[in-house]
Amino acid sequence: MTATRSRSTAFKNMLIRGFVRLYDPDLSDAEQPSATEYESFNAFFTRALRPGARPAPQDPVAIASPVDGTISEIGRIDSNRLLQAKGHDYTLDALLAGRAEWISRFNGGYFATIYLAPYNYHRIHMAAAGQLREAWYVPGRLFSVNAGTAALVPGLFARNERIVLTFADDSLSHAIVLVGALNVGSIETVWHGVVAPRAQRVLAALTLTRPARSIAAARGDELGRFNMGSTVILLFPRQTIDWAANLRAGMRVRVGQSIGRRIAAVT
Repeated sequence: MTATRSRSTAFKNMLIRGFVRLYDPDLSDAEQPSATEYESFNAFFTRALRPGARPAPQDPVAIASPVDGTISEIGRIDSNRLLQAKGHDYTLDALLAGRAEWISRFNGGYFATIYLAPYNYHRIHMAAAGQLREAWYVPGRLFSVNAGTAALVPGLFARNERIVLTFADDSLSHAIVLVGALNVGSIETVWHGVVAPRAQRVLAALTLTRPARSIAAARGDELGRFNMGSTVILLFPRQTIDWAANLRAGMRVRVGQSIGRRIAAVT
């Protein structure tokens, strides 16, 4: 058992109070707003929202933010490349670990990179409805993913450990990449359980731990969670969505916030 999962009242409360002093997380929309009522630091860190705190957009074709965080970059995937930060980009091939079908599907499309700071809510939700089609683990480094590191480390998001989840429904395909980072104790999904860390750090398809009938998810459903700060990257095919006009790098977003709209029935 790691220290973050300890249920010793004195110890876990020391960790939680220290974190609250350092990062001042907003607990007003948490299901349990009293920090020291959680059974462990990990339970506090991956806390749930109270019911109704983040309703889905009323627009049925809106794309919803999957996380609370700050947009690092957002835009088009041009010539197989995504912008990481000013002066740095990286390839879709590297990000998706060479999966040709999905590289072809998303090349020329759209991406959004959202950074989760330690003080953010750390559960991850569906940006659009879909059925899980494929999931794979990509081994890598655990560089910090904050803005300073993103501006300095070439190909950061394609070098860090990550999980790629791809989805499709009758009208839209999309992917979400869960990028590990320094101090990320684990990454898990609702379909696979804890995926990282792994004993064998090799490229691998992920095996479902839930029945096949459970792999369909609605927009807003929880799909996974991080420990500590990290990053998610959303990918959509070309000519399928428009990002909201007001979105820009440095802007904060929240789970359920409308960040774009479907524009075509393309799979």
